[in-house]
Amino acid sequence: MADSTKEEKRIVFLFSDTGGGHRSAAEAIIESLDLEFPGQFNYDMVDFFKEYSPPPFNQAGPMYPRMSRIEFLWELTFKISDDPDFMRAIYISFWPYIRLGMYKLLREHPGEMYVSVHPLINIPFLRAMQRRKVDSPYMIVVTDLVSSHTAWFANDADLISIPTEQARIPAERAGIDKNKLQVIGLPVANRFCKPVGDKKPLREKLGWPVDKTMILLVGGGEGMGPLGSIAERINQSRFDAGLVIVTGRNKDLQKKLESLSWNMPVQIYGFVTQMPDFMRAADVLLTKAGPGTICEALIANLPMILYHHLPGQEEGNVTYITDEGAGVWAPEIDQVIDTLSVWLNNPEKRIQAAQNASRLARPNAARDIAVKIKDLMEKH
Repeated sequence: MADSTKEEKRIVFLFSDTGGGHRSAAEAIIESLDLEFPGQFNYDMVDFFKEYSPPPFNQAGPMYPRMSRIEFLWELTFKISDDPDFMRAIYISFWPYIRLGMYKLLREHPGEMYVSVHPLINIPFLRAMQRRKVDSPYMIVVTDLVSSHTAWFANDADLISIPTEQARIPAERAGIDKNKLQVIGLPVANRFCKPVGDKKPLREKLGWPVDKTMILLVGGGEGMGPLGSIAERINQSRFDAGLVIVTGRNKDLQKKLESLSWNMPVQIYGFVTQMPDFMRAADVLLTKAGPGTICEALIANLPMILYHHLPGQEEGNVTYITDEGAGVWAPEIDQVIDTLSVWLNNPEKRIQAAQNASRLARPNAARDIAVKIKDLMEKH
């Protein structure tokens, strides 16, 4: 029995809401720490841009959606800055402007351990820790699957978790000590990590057809991209399949799709919390190439048709999935339809892609990271 009088140790998670994946990764690790080591830790989740950065950096969260939609500029910025010497110069030039915020963060959030799930905090915060002689262990959990920006990597970190073997390449290019790199996987919430099991009872619970190949079409929380156009073309193709569409918070798109006359069984949802069940019940996933969604789909043994990626940052995700045979890159709607036609008419090809997805899955990543955090704290 745990000693209830023992003081809980505090772990500080450094993240920012620039994209949903950073917060989700931190929450998945916290969930796993509580599952593996109940009652042993307290947590601070700190959005360092919002709470401790001077203008205009404190607006990074609200600005992110607009910036990421200007894709040519996003790609240019990513590729120009993805260089260790360039980033070193950037950090040196901005240090006088951001240092007071870093020191304040340290004062207000003292921790026995710091865990970063965001690339842009690592070098400046580690510098602040050194200046203030804070020797708590520091772990970086990289949440970009393959094309990991050089800003992620800092040799002063005690441990750097990377999600794939392919992510070693940018880490080593940044000069990281190989002994500090460990391929653990990308942490996802425990509800996504259950075994797939029999799809039939799950479909019955959801009210989906049990005797059709089920296509799951998603566009992220905001229902962005060509979601509506893809759905309409699938409908026009009259496939012998069922279609599930998740429009997220895009209520206008949901109403538009609900008003259509459908040639196939269709389920249309807005923002949902049942995505783990949806993935386990589906046979094919159509999605953009976000790292979290990809890893969740791999755990569900769900072959993917990737129709969009963020330039630079998500390009490697596409290569990873296609090279490993777990999905297809289909940026044009005709390519989406062609791939669906092949997989529906040749189910053995879809099943092979599902088996490849299963091979790549790392359902224990969050728990494995939790164990690493505990080990680092005990060794320190």
